[in-house]
Amino acid sequence: MRIAVIAFGGLKPFHLSVPSIVFGSVPDEAGGFEVIVCAAESGPLHTSAGFSISVAHDFSAVDSADIVIMPTWHDDCRPAPEALLEVLRRAHARGARLLGLCLGAFPLAQAGLLDGKTATTHWAFADTLRAGYPKVKVDPEVLYVDEGCVLTSGGVAAGLDCCLYLLRALRGAEVANAVARQLLVAPHRQGGQAQFIERPLPVSHSDGRFAEVLEWVTRNLEQNHSLDALAERAAMSRRHFTRHFRQATGTSFKQWLLGQRLAQAQRMLERSDASIDLIADETGFGTALSLRQHFRAVLQTSPSAYRKQFRAQQVDAYAEAR
Repeated sequence: MRIAVIAFGGLKPFHLSVPSIVFGSVPDEAGGFEVIVCAAESGPLHTSAGFSISVAHDFSAVDSADIVIMPTWHDDCRPAPEALLEVLRRAHARGARLLGLCLGAFPLAQAGLLDGKTATTHWAFADTLRAGYPKVKVDPEVLYVDEGCVLTSGGVAAGLDCCLYLLRALRGAEVANAVARQLLVAPHRQGGQAQFIERPLPVSHSDGRFAEVLEWVTRNLEQNHSLDALAERAAMSRRHFTRHFRQATGTSFKQWLLGQRLAQAQRMLERSDASIDLIADETGFGTALSLRQHFRAVLQTSPSAYRKQFRAQQVDAYAEAR
């Protein structure tokens, strides 16, 4: 599978490196990707960091890409050149998946590819996107948005979240988690951009116990977990535990626990032939019906369909690697 990352003069190197390092870290035996960097013209490009990068491919290489990524855009949100807009439109028309990371949502919006869709961008530029493209439903609270053929992410590090999310969808939770471990980042962050806006977290003695409690929960997902019992385990009051949990994760314990259980169910569906009933029991859903309902609500699929799709992707990835 070929991924084209679009570069331009003056871009911030970190943004360019995010999709390259996430998808470029997948080994061939796990269905590795061919990641290429493209620009309007091949050759050296100056970056905002004071050094240049050499780009080997021009826009013609984008026409054979399965995924096209705008890793960011200029901070002044200037209009994109027509040549870039045409490349994006052609990619969309032939069925390629497009990602607009951070300010990369702006060229996608200008190309008309976000009309009628929900999208996000860096929270500080959400009003600019909303004002410039009123047909786009801008949600500045989330880390990323998946509209199927088009994905957008919030600012900077949220690009990592979006790329890992797509990697999980393409190659499964096990591969995505392995890449996340290699990069020393969370495979899936709960919450949204709001948790990162001027909300520094104090470091306290209780943080170590708090982290240990969360780790214990992830090892014992099959158990029932009450806030009172977990607060006691963390040597906190229920109120302090609840407040600390939301500050640390940006979400409620109930939503976080659901995310952990679904992620474990995904891993079990990918790695084993265990029955749906057994997976439901070992991940804390209790019944197969409950697991199916939560799978449908969050992932828009069923456990059986997810397993079948992942096995098919494994076959496709093996064929690509060969």
